[in-house]
Amino acid sequence: MTKDNHRQQFPALANKAYFNYGGQGPLPEPALEAIYDAYKRVQLGGPFSGEVGAWVVQEAMLTRRAIASELTVPPETIALTEDVTVGCNIALWGIDWKAGDHLLLSDCEHHGIVASVMELQRRFNIEVSICPLAATLNEGDPVAVIANSLQPNTRLLVISHILWNTGQVLPLAEIVKVCHQTGVKVLVDAAQSVGVLPLNLIESGVDFYAFTGHKWWCGPEGLGGLYVSAEALADLHPVFIGWRGIVTDANAKVLGWKSGSQRYEIATSAYPLYAGLRSAIALQHEWGTIEERYAEICCLSKYLWERLSELPDVECLRKSAPEAGLVSFRLTNGMPHKKLVDLLEKQGIMVRTILNPDCVRACVHYFTTEAEIDKLVGAIANQ
Repeated sequence: MTKDNHRQQFPALANKAYFNYGGQGPLPEPALEAIYDAYKRVQLGGPFSGEVGAWVVQEAMLTRRAIASELTVPPETIALTEDVTVGCNIALWGIDWKAGDHLLLSDCEHHGIVASVMELQRRFNIEVSICPLAATLNEGDPVAVIANSLQPNTRLLVISHILWNTGQVLPLAEIVKVCHQTGVKVLVDAAQSVGVLPLNLIESGVDFYAFTGHKWWCGPEGLGGLYVSAEALADLHPVFIGWRGIVTDANAKVLGWKSGSQRYEIATSAYPLYAGLRSAIALQHEWGTIEERYAEICCLSKYLWERLSELPDVECLRKSAPEAGLVSFRLTNGMPHKKLVDLLEKQGIMVRTILNPDCVRACVHYFTTEAEIDKLVGAIANQ
């Protein structure tokens, strides 16, 4: 499928130059139709009926399978959630914390996760420290920084696979290996990596991997997931509990948890979104393999980085070409970044500000065009 034909399936791309895939991807028309058809089927079958109940079970199973195929893991390791933050909170709060335990967090994590860790610290009197990964963007070894930050009482490392503020790709397998040598588990915020990087979570050895469907997969908002490795499952207790995660007997007596990661699912959800996410994932495969899509993302992000680097009043945070689709830069002419973002949006160009570090972030996907990038760079040059 050509890029032009592919882009025509995304209504949101018709009248704008879109660079906010790291915030939310545009929903393709086939996914919109799949969601509508699913809602209609629920109503025609009766929202609470045996037929629809069986359909819900089937939809969930198909969705776990589709996600598992993308992450190269067994379907039973996937819990369906609302988003990345919910997945991270399941892992954070499901550990049996004791006073004096240590949690290691990077200095590039999203504030939603930071706030959760702060509440863990307050409630359980655990120790929390920050490892300086931001300083390794252009030089230094993030694996060594993490290894040097581990303590004898460290139980969990919380990092992102791709840092949401700078776009740095962390060497996940090497980090997990270092942590596992001392019994430390690893929780990954995968908001910016799922749908971008070719992934094999089994080979990486990661314990917990929380992701969403509404960013780089361009699926519907309100649907994500959490991967929990088979080894980590036994020690991660469900926090939010509901009928979808438990097993009962014929008299509704609770017997225990579901055997896999489904134990972390709760209750009624917007089930028609499942079909929308599967449709969005399938559409991406129509353009190319994940390896081909990732190569195109890197090619386009390099082009954007090179064009921005040519501007006299722009400084890219990275000193070399990006390794993924996030390109962060700052203005050196004194213009507030929020003002630039607002001016660009009035011209139909969508980027966003990042507060720490203070910069502007533009995201390219595999179906971004060089013409869009030229439009963005030209608009910045003319401010």
